[in-house]
Amino acid sequence: VQLQASGGGLVQAGDSLRLSCAASGRTYVMGWFRQAPGKEREFVAGIGWIGDNTYYADSVKGRFTISRDNAKRTVYLQMNRLNVEDTADYYCAAATVPNGGYNYWGQGTLVTVSS
Repeated sequence: VQLQASGGGLVQAGDSLRLSCAASGRTYVMGWFRQAPGKEREFVAGIGWIGDNTYYADSVKGRFTISRDNAKRTVYLQMNRLNVEDTADYYCAAATVPNGGYNYWGQGTLVTVSS
């Protein structure tokens, strides 16, 4: 399975941005992670196969929304009220085995938030 992430860019604090990640094959749980310069990769949000279960890092709860369109094999991350601390490379990840961990990763898409 290949994951193609897109949608990153340069925005100002308070702006919104939507990331997309298209999968080339069937996936189960999908998620977004991010890695800021000099920091370790961290979990941002995850979503179950039918989209009824979603999970968020405390730092993005209430601002970010993860969703998916299984017909398009695409997962989205709507990011609102962005702040400088959200600046990072954002990676999508997928589990291709039911109840399995993330075993496929996409390339990063850079989100830069200016003050």
